[in-house]
Amino acid sequence: MRTSLIAIASAACLTLASADAAGAQSISSRVNRVEDGDVRFSFAIRPDVCGRGQSISYGRRNNMNWGNDKYSRDIEYDVDCDNGPGRVVIAKRDGEVADLRFYVGGRWRESSSATNLGTVSAREAADYLLSLAESSDRKAAEQAIFPSTLVDSVTVWPTLLRIARNERRPRNTRTQAVFWLGQMAGDANTKGLNDLVVDDDLDREVRKQAVFALSQQRDKEGVPSLIRIVRTSKDPEIRKSALFWLAQTNDPRALDLIEELLTKR
Repeated sequence: MRTSLIAIASAACLTLASADAAGAQSISSRVNRVEDGDVRFSFAIRPDVCGRGQSISYGRRNNMNWGNDKYSRDIEYDVDCDNGPGRVVIAKRDGEVADLRFYVGGRWRESSSATNLGTVSAREAADYLLSLAESSDRKAAEQAIFPSTLVDSVTVWPTLLRIARNERRPRNTRTQAVFWLGQMAGDANTKGLNDLVVDDDLDREVRKQAVFALSQQRDKEGVPSLIRIVRTSKDPEIRKSALFWLAQTNDPRALDLIEELLTKR
């Protein structure tokens, strides 16, 4: 009887070990095994997100269009706006990640050639997307940023800030990081955007994107920062950009500043 119990316990341990080993295989290592072709995986997204084809809605009134129509070569839809999961297609060419396609909801179209990794955890999905944004020099790097912001229950803004600050990353990737930081409401993000604007060592275009991102903060949370930039920045281009976006807010504080500046002339 004791021998049987030991055998059962050993078998259970082996089963758990096998499951752990499979889980330990990162998305990256599994994607790397594919030389050419598409790799698919799905993950949980935020509850305020829905999509159809290349049109994705998030938050209260925000909409992101990745194309001109609702047709998708990868996904089939039965409803106008489907709530999850998030679906990513990684296109491999000659062993490199050449492209990334992202969808919300629907079901995979039948494919005899695509490699399907199934559903991965939200943490795995976020880690993979952010690592791609931090490491790839292809367009897929900037394409990975938006879906990373929609992964459920994972905090991504610190990594996006790191990408925005990294001068070794392509400019388009960095400006994408700054743009989506601006879409993520919260004091921490506003502070991070402030830090980007005042860092004179950063590329000016990246800093301008941070100014724009501040102007897009919900409930006009970025207005005080924009006013401070107009008053204190030593870069005339940055001051001009901040003033332009302030004027678009129609905030009384912005109008007061504009009146003050015009009165001093």
